Parts: sequence; structure tokens; C-alpha cells
Amino acid sequence: YVAAVYEHESILSPAPAALVERRSALELMGRNLDIYEQQALAAAKQGAQIIVFPEDGIHGFNFTRSSIYPYLDFVPHSHPGKWNPCREPYLFNDTEVVQRLSCMALKNELFLVANLGTKQPCERWDPRCPSDGRYQFNTNVAFAADGTLLATYRKHNLYFEYAFDTPPEPDYAFFDTPFAGKFGMFTCFDILFFEPAVKLIKQYNVKQIVYPTAWMNQLPLLSAVEFQQAFATAFNVNILAANIHHPTLGMTGSGIYTPVKSFIYHNMESYGGKLIVAEIPVITADYKTNSEINERFRENLHDSCGTFMSTSLDDEVCFKEQEEIPGRVSEKGKEQSPPSFYAEMMYDNFTFVPVWGEKGELQVCANTLCCYLNYRRAVLTDELYALGVFDGLHTVHGTYYVQACALVKCGGLSFSTCGQEVTDATALIDFQLWGNMSTPYIFPLLLTSGITLDFADHMGWKNNYYFLSKNRTSSGLLTAALYGRWYEKD
Repeated sequence: YVAAVYEHESILSPAPAALVERRSALELMGRNLDIYEQQALAAAKQGAQIIVFPEDGIHGFNFTRSSIYPYLDFVPHSHPGKWNPCREPYLFNDTEVVQRLSCMALKNELFLVANLGTKQPCERWDPRCPSDGRYQFNTNVAFAADGTLLATYRKHNLYFEYAFDTPPEPDYAFFDTPFAGKFGMFTCFDILFFEPAVKLIKQYNVKQIVYPTAWMNQLPLLSAVEFQQAFATAFNVNILAANIHHPTLGMTGSGIYTPVKSFIYHNMESYGGKLIVAEIPVITADYKTNSEINERFRENLHDSCGTFMSTSLDDEVCFKEQEEIPGRVSEKGKEQSPPSFYAEMMYDNFTFVPVWGEKGELQVCANTLCCYLNYRRAVLTDELYALGVFDGLHTVHGTYYVQACALVKCGGLSFSTCGQEVTDATALIDFQLWGNMSTPYIFPLLLTSGITLDFADHMGWKNNYYFLSKNRTSSGLLTAALYGRWYEKD
């Protein structure tokens, strides 16, 4: 099917905390909706059957609870598929934005997903009802090609959004399409949590995801395109991800992702929006999941030892059946093992070992997690790389438990620069990275110079280790990591 996502540079309120009339709120949102109209038309002309717009794209951000109120539409949360706002605008008050979105879908005959702020009155007897008598939600809406409102999703994992409420229960939102079956919906920060994103995929067997986001990039492990790709790979789904475009705030990075190919946009240099249109295969419900493929892979691995490993690495890299710990370093090697050191990466205290020389085998551990690396460099460059491990609760900008094994390029040549944000690299490295992860939820990250993506040659479980191997990245290596989310320990 042909999908479109639009990375939108939203026209923002100059004073989001100021109280304004509904009329001027509609005027500002109308200017963003004018751009959406042009893009929906452009996408339809390129054959798109569905278009996704980003989070906060219509109203912007940095509001207070009261200052956002004039920007909120009323959207009924139940009875999906029963209301066509374009054809029945008179059914509810304060639905101007929803009407325009519905008409956009109808006029261009495509499915349309957008994000807006919504309000819902609540009763005094409701123990969760805020003191002002209303709920305010960060909401995605999905429309059919005839303008019918198909589904709504209220964001569950808010990222310091004081203007909005968390819904009482997580929404599991999905809608059906004639061209690709069922699509699931969630928003931005949701992608890092079990509820509702993982449960939606597992419980409802969703294989296509629409994902509005307003993501601030954080290298080396949480750049938007890097994590969106990893999520598509980990869960074997297609993701249509639309981010907002505000380079001064570190916000860019949208794409259309399949488990094996990506069409991405990441641009910190210039301004303006970007429409991405791509044709991708439908992933059907009976398509083998990563874990099922891994099961088969585990069985076949010892037969295909030679073919599985890149030929340029030494044969002993291959897992030997009798070996409990892969790549056990010989006693001789231990004497020369490089020093471990600590450095902060992504606000977490990682334990690192430097990656020196042309080739080698390394190991670094923290708590119960041990990470191993076999590597060989094509050419020695004057760049410092390090292998890092973190096994603990991440507590800055959200609280969640991470198990990570990461090979990263450092910011400079001193150990203290490891973990810094780096965007360019020249070193081409053949590597195999693995760890004894305690969670099945592993996001394989592979980021190359200029914030471009690459795909692993092999990855998956072997005994109790998850591994990722790559024979020569397409450009200099920035990050190769196993980012594990241990949801039960959040």
C-alpha cells in the first residue's frame, strides 16, 4: 500500500500561556490546517491511501491547563464509525478542527490520522474528575476515506504535558482499512512503555502502526528515526511515524518503516515541512514474528555456523555448542584487557571499556548484564569508540528500566567524552555484539554517520544471549546497541 507521513513545522502561538478567545485559537490552528490541506492533496496525487500528521502539529505546545482550553475540540470517545464530522457538522459543538480533518480525508479520498487536543466534561461524582469539571486529552483521531471518524486514541504516557490528563484506562485504539487491514495507534512517549503500545500489538495482533510524535532527539540511543526503526524491527511491524519539525528544539525525524527497509527524513539544518510517500508491503497477521523466526534460527544456528558469521571475522567468533559463555577471553588476553571506566550517557551512569586497536574481543558487565563485542576495523581512524553497559532504572525525563549494551563513538579522544551526542563518524567496523539480556524486549539500534540508518546482517536469540552482527556498515558507525526494556521493573 502507499503511505504518507508529513513532518510539519507548526505555526506556534507566540504566547502559549496567555488566555485567548476560541476565535483566535481557531485562527492559529486554521493556519496549520491550511498546510495540512495542501499536504493531504499532494499525498493523494502521489497515490497515498493513508496520511499521518504529527503530535501537537495543529495547536503547538507549552500551554498551561487553562491556556490550552480554547484550542480544544469536543470529540466523542465512544461510538466510532458512527459520525462523519464533514457531513454532519451540527451534531456537537466545538468540532471545527475535527470537521476540517474529516473533510480533508473525504475530499482527497484517503485515510487520515492527526493529533489534536480534546475536552470531555466529567461529573463531580467521578473521583478522577479534575476540579475544573473537564478532562483534557492529547488525542489522535483516525478518519476513513469518506470522512467518517473511525477511532480515537488518548495519549497514556504524557511527557511533562501539564495541560493534559491521563485517561482513566489505557486506550487500545485501532481501525480497519481495505488496503492493509488493521492499524494500531499510539503517540510519542508511549513507544517506550508496555501500556498501551506493546499490549496493543500483542493482544490485538496489529501489524501496522500509525504514530504521531513530537520527539526531541537524544543521541546516542534515542534519536527519533533510530528508535522508530528499532521498534519496527523488534515487533515486526510497519510504522508510519510523523514527527514535528523544530530543529532549534532538537525535533526532527519521521519515516515509513518496515522491518527490513526505511524511508526516513532527519534534517537539523533547514526549516519547513517534509512529505514522505512510500509504497510498502502489508505485513499480514500470519507473518512470522521476530521471536518465531528466532526460535527457528536457534535450531539451525549450529548447522550454519560458517554462513552465519561474516567471513572477515575469525572463525572462533562462531558460537560453539558446548560454550556457555560466548567469546570467553583466554587467560593470556585477560592480562592486556583495556581498563573499564564510567561515563554518563543519556543521563545514566554507564560502565565502558575502550575499543582499541584493529580487532579484539571485549566484555563489560553491570549488575546481572554482561555485554560482549567482537570487532575488526577496516582502517584504524583517530576516533575513540567504547563498549558500554547499563542495567538499571533510568530516572531523568521519565522513569523506566533499561538494560543496554552499546557500542558508541565518543565525542573526542578522552574517556569522559564517551556518551556525548555525536552525529558524524568515519570508522567502518565489522562487529558482533551480544548480551545476556533478562528481558525479551530488545530494540536493536544501528545508527550511522549523518543520522542515517543501517540494518543488521543477523540478530536474534542464541541460548540466553541476544546478538546483533554487521559486516561493514554503509557509512561510519555512530551507535550499535541492544536497548532492552525491562517493563516489569519500571
